[in-house]
Amino acid sequence: MKRTILSYSLALAALISMLKLLEYRFLVHTLSLEIYLGLIAILFTVLGVWVGLKLTQTKPLPVSQLNYQVDFQFDPARLEKFGISKREYQVLDLMARGLSNQEIADTLFVSLNTIKTHSSNLFLKLDTKRRTQAVQKAKELRLIP
Repeated sequence: MKRTILSYSLALAALISMLKLLEYRFLVHTLSLEIYLGLIAILFTVLGVWVGLKLTQTKPLPVSQLNYQVDFQFDPARLEKFGISKREYQVLDLMARGLSNQEIADTLFVSLNTIKTHSSNLFLKLDTKRRTQAVQKAKELRLIP
């Protein structure tokens, strides 16, 4: 009795294996284009995520800049040397933080024209023509961190 059950179970296992093999061959043969496109899509997804991570990684600052930012101390005498008022210094600091003229005006509760006037005064006092130049020169002169 056990021998009969064993032989039937082995025959059934062999038949199921053959059916699965035929089903696999049929799927691979009829759906080969979809399988290849799926594999290519997975490859490009992984590649896109990897490139995105590489491009958006923040680069560490050089040691010289880190020390420069840590060692910064505000010196009012430097501001007096260049004739920069406290309000102009506030405008310069907000410029360095990347705020627009309108955002600076809203932060300091003044009009946009007042900010433009302070900015032009800063440009004259620092001998620059643009905001980026003014911020860079102020950093070089150690007026802002």
